[in-house]
Amino acid sequence: MGIGHVCVIGGNRYFGKRLIQRLLDAGVRVTVVNRGSSAPPTGTEHLVADRDDEASLAAALGERSFDAVVDQVCYTPRQAEIARRVFAGRTGRYVMTSTVEVYEHQDSAGLVSEEAVDPRTVAVDLTLPWDDTRFREANYGEGKRQAEAVFAAEPAFPYAAVRVAHVLGGADDFTGRLDHYAERVRAGEPIAVPPVNRTATYVYVEEIAAFLDWALRADFTGPVNAAAHGRLGTADICAAVTGAIGGTARFEVASGGLSPFSFTRSYGMDNSRAEQLGFRFSDSSEWLARAVAETVGTRGAEV
Repeated sequence: MGIGHVCVIGGNRYFGKRLIQRLLDAGVRVTVVNRGSSAPPTGTEHLVADRDDEASLAAALGERSFDAVVDQVCYTPRQAEIARRVFAGRTGRYVMTSTVEVYEHQDSAGLVSEEAVDPRTVAVDLTLPWDDTRFREANYGEGKRQAEAVFAAEPAFPYAAVRVAHVLGGADDFTGRLDHYAERVRAGEPIAVPPVNRTATYVYVEEIAAFLDWALRADFTGPVNAAAHGRLGTADICAAVTGAIGGTARFEVASGGLSPFSFTRSYGMDNSRAEQLGFRFSDSSEWLARAVAETVGTRGAEV
């Protein structure tokens, strides 16, 4: 699908800003909507609005319409309800950035496919305290599931949900998860892992930006998994960390206080649907060392 004007809601940092730059480089007009706490990349149109306030969002958009929208910050069914109403008749396509966490109840040794969580069968409860930050954070996966369900139940436009794997890479990785490992390696402190440490699928920061760009131009609907080939465990990630900064990773079995990317359940996603639709993912072995070095290799003087 050809796109001339794209609206990006939030997400103008990390892989979101990479997506925006890709669009700008391709000559696409980009309008960024956020609360004004951070400026979007140069070359975009900036609209300030509270996406939780329907009147505010509609007023900021005015009479604008878009070829496609990518929603980087839809965390609850209430936010999805507002977006569905406000953007109805304004866009030809809507892509919501979802998460691997929608599969938090699907503990499988294999790779989980999209059919494991069909948003058309997910119950939506708008009475839950979705506006409470602590509740929303504690129910992140459920919030994303119900947001997907809102769009799927009564689609006001062609809609896709990109279920993003854990993202690695970039000096601007703000999550602190790789830094956690680097700090412990440098200090000689143990890395806490569960008795049975499960693997997960991941995606490189540049690749998820490319995937979202591709998804905006595609015409499929419904959920799609976005993950590189090749599952990784804590030891694989720590090997990349020590390869970037030196030292030795020392593991310690624990029942709580686990290190990031140390899982008691599998977080592996099957990317077959995306590949059948035409996107070719890399293998994590192709970029893991580079991705980790981009993050922890730039922070040695800061730790």
